[in-house]
Amino acid sequence: MKKLFCSIVLCVGLQIMGLQAQLTNELIWASSEFSSEGIDGLRSMKDGMHYSSLENSDAYGTKIVRHHYENTQDEEVLATSLDVFGNASIAIEDYEFSADEKKVLIQTNFEQIYRHSFSANYYIYHIDTKVAVPLADFKLGKQHLATFNPAGTMVAFVRANNLFIYDLSKRTETQVTVDGEFNKIINGGTDWVYEEEFALLTGFQWSPSGDRLAYYKFDEAMVREFSMDMFGSLYPTQYTFKYPKAGETNSRVEIWWYDTVTRENKIVNTGDNKDQYIPRIKWTHDNSKLCIMRMNRHQNHLELLMTDLAASQPFVIETKVMYEEKAATYIDINDALTFLKDGSFIWMSEKDEYNHIYHLNADGTLRKQLTKGRYDVIDFYGYDEASATAYFSCTATTMDILTNPMEEGRAMSKHIYCVQSGKKKLTYCPISVMAGTNDADFSVGYKYYIVHHSAANTPMTSVLYARESGKAVRTLVANEKLSSNLKKYDLAKKEFFVFTNSHGDVLNGWKMMPTNMDPAKKYPVLVAIYGGPGSNTVSDSWGGRNYMWYQMLCQQGYIVVSCDPRGTQYRGRAFKHSTYMNLGKNETDDFIDLAKHLGTWSSVDAARIAMQGWSYGGYMTSLCMTKGADFYKAGIAVAPVTNWKYYDSIYTERFMRTPQENNGGYENNSPINFAKNLKGSYLLVHGSADDNVHYQNSMDMITALVAANKQFDLFIYPNKNHGIYGGNTRLHLFTKMTNFLNENL
Repeated sequence: MKKLFCSIVLCVGLQIMGLQAQLTNELIWASSEFSSEGIDGLRSMKDGMHYSSLENSDAYGTKIVRHHYENTQDEEVLATSLDVFGNASIAIEDYEFSADEKKVLIQTNFEQIYRHSFSANYYIYHIDTKVAVPLADFKLGKQHLATFNPAGTMVAFVRANNLFIYDLSKRTETQVTVDGEFNKIINGGTDWVYEEEFALLTGFQWSPSGDRLAYYKFDEAMVREFSMDMFGSLYPTQYTFKYPKAGETNSRVEIWWYDTVTRENKIVNTGDNKDQYIPRIKWTHDNSKLCIMRMNRHQNHLELLMTDLAASQPFVIETKVMYEEKAATYIDINDALTFLKDGSFIWMSEKDEYNHIYHLNADGTLRKQLTKGRYDVIDFYGYDEASATAYFSCTATTMDILTNPMEEGRAMSKHIYCVQSGKKKLTYCPISVMAGTNDADFSVGYKYYIVHHSAANTPMTSVLYARESGKAVRTLVANEKLSSNLKKYDLAKKEFFVFTNSHGDVLNGWKMMPTNMDPAKKYPVLVAIYGGPGSNTVSDSWGGRNYMWYQMLCQQGYIVVSCDPRGTQYRGRAFKHSTYMNLGKNETDDFIDLAKHLGTWSSVDAARIAMQGWSYGGYMTSLCMTKGADFYKAGIAVAPVTNWKYYDSIYTERFMRTPQENNGGYENNSPINFAKNLKGSYLLVHGSADDNVHYQNSMDMITALVAANKQFDLFIYPNKNHGIYGGNTRLHLFTKMTNFLNENL
């Protein structure tokens, strides 16, 4: 009797535990159960022995804390919300030290402009005296892009599309430009398309001595406008902004040069052709030499221009070409350009078919190729001139950095290396080659580094290492709470696989199988994808809340799969550029091949395969539900592009050229033109205030589906942008997607 009673108690206990271990959308999207920790505001300080970070305190608000890399007793609070604002409830959102690290430029009360840009209120905080001074009169409006000069004596910022300089000693403000006007002229900032596609937000740079300022001027006057209705009041308002679509007129971009001593503005000569791009500017160590990166509209001819003061005119700074590179397809922009003290520079390029690092002389000729092999360099962390050492991350591991030709499997991982450029040979040294994905933050001088590591089934950790010994000093972030929470649940293991498409390419994928899987049963599949150029979903890294949503689906009896088709990155130039002029074609073929491959798995019900994707993934889902209608039973397209002629000029033309040049490439791969082929269940989701992939894409897809008399599901999120977030929005969206899958597979 006692034994029976114990058995009953155990069974009830297990049932209760089972209920507790069930994942829900509420747990995933509306609680902190699966939140990850990190290090906010991480900065190496100038001495290379300390770093700073942003931390929270109930009594003092946000704190800027200085830590010694090794000595945990050497710690100092440099500023708090209470110190700066007199109010612990006001957050320090970001900060920047002056050159002498005695002053801090502190940002608060930010207001989003577009996806990455924002304006805010800035304060200059004097650490020694604990005095905070507003950067500007806040009644005049918030500031944008505030930045110390290298001398720490002035701060440049943008307000109302004009550039200003604040003198710290005089406490005076100088207006550098006067012609700034919304939707017409931008000084010191960048327009929508440069921000989104060149990742360029700050449109000015201080010279090394801090007395000259080079800045962008965007003339948007001839760029056509896009408008969005904003709901919530009796009459909706309209937000109108400049957005150059494929083949349409771009902003005219100029580079100007301001001298803080003479207070003169001069234009920099960037050539007669104004239908071009200037994706980067950068000062050398010489206060008179500014490098301008110039690129043609096709983005396949890149030049580095150097200012030539000897040939300059009274109001014009002349330039000359110091380096150029051409490609049959396109050239990607990166931030590796680094000028050394002797005038030579570090450069990163795909010109030898893989992305590698080069050391070039001041005249652009090759001094030495620093990395070489059938692998792609991913991040360039910096170059230590004292030891002639470059620090970088790449897809190669210790065993195959120079020899292994199998790049497809490596594209899933990321490792950290350095290479020392000796007189006769290059010496490679692994920094972190742990299985998974590794990122690094190096100290000034490269004596210490922090490795941020995660893997497919392992949350991120951040560990501090000493460079000389390569040994761990201590763990800064362990994510113990998250790891402990994960143990409550019966989780599927994300595993990697490969398969060969009909073109003969080996493609990477991952799979997550149902928990409590019955070998005798066949299960429905969700293919979760993105598929666009230069962005992989098959990565040996922690997937956050999306990963937990996939886990919930696995608990509900789904197989979840992802795949990186042709056109994705870290497998060399040929693989990445294989979709040139025909975005969507090869990728759709690959996802059809994936569905066929999944149909050969004994655990898969081939009649119940669905696809879900966002943005480019929504585009792929829409194509696979139309051109691939025989293979996918259901599809969820969130914020999809439905014809590339609706998307912006820089991104689209990089891969497709203009609609005028390549009409077939645009129309032959638009799901709008294949709406009549839709067979399965289709859910279309969009935010009505999406400034990136416009709501127009879904409206025209709807028109085509209605014209073809195809039934489908639609949901619009009012006033939400491309991210579709805020409040309960993500919870609502993922609940809707879960219900759609349950009802249609």
